[in-house]
Amino acid sequence: MTTPANDHSSPDLSPDWRPLDLSLYLVADHAVCQQAGVDLPGVVARSVAAGATVVQVRAKELPGGAFTDLAAQVCAVLPPSVPLLINDRIDVVLALRRRGLACAGAHVGQADLDVRDVRALLGDEAVIGLSAASPQQLRAAHTSAARIDYVGIGPLHSTRTKRDAPAGLGIDTVIERARGCTLPAVAIGGITPADMPALRSGGLAGAAVVSYICASADPGAATERLAAAWNAAPTWMQQR
Repeated sequence: MTTPANDHSSPDLSPDWRPLDLSLYLVADHAVCQQAGVDLPGVVARSVAAGATVVQVRAKELPGGAFTDLAAQVCAVLPPSVPLLINDRIDVVLALRRRGLACAGAHVGQADLDVRDVRALLGDEAVIGLSAASPQQLRAAHTSAARIDYVGIGPLHSTRTKRDAPAGLGIDTVIERARGCTLPAVAIGGITPADMPALRSGGLAGAAVVSYICASADPGAATERLAAAWNAAPTWMQQR
């Protein structure tokens, strides 16, 4: 007997965080935290308390069980107002939900499971983000048969956070591609507070930040600086 896809849906995709606020999107990367000698759930707790609006857990080097346990620790420190997304691993999302933990969805890349399959597995209410940097990838995201909630465009700057990351696109290119896309877009890749005003004024829905927070001696203060820079900038619509 085939199990309906919606049987895997989270028992409580909390409405507390709807509509989705992508403005300060923390990508909590296990390898970056480990290299910095900091505790990932602790980084998440301090960053969320200081203003992070979405948290994605990324742990490419961990096996499924260890990744699930780490994500469960993150669930324990997240308030209902902040959604949790998992990078790449749909099995981890399903495992968290099986444990009764609220996991909003997943972020996948171009080489990961097709978004149509991700949507079928996670259900209609899940949040699904897709990395889509080139104009062709952004067009494909826009026309996808499966609903995509947002796209991640980058890297903004050249970064060592991901071994296979291409050269940085630069602010102007990221803004141009975001404006040409009908989906909400977040920039990613070496982002610091100096980038936040241009991104918000350029029409981006938010900024996904890894090292500036995860490798910081004070993740809360780093998050506050990012949030202040974002909030001080006019939106694209306010300028029109």
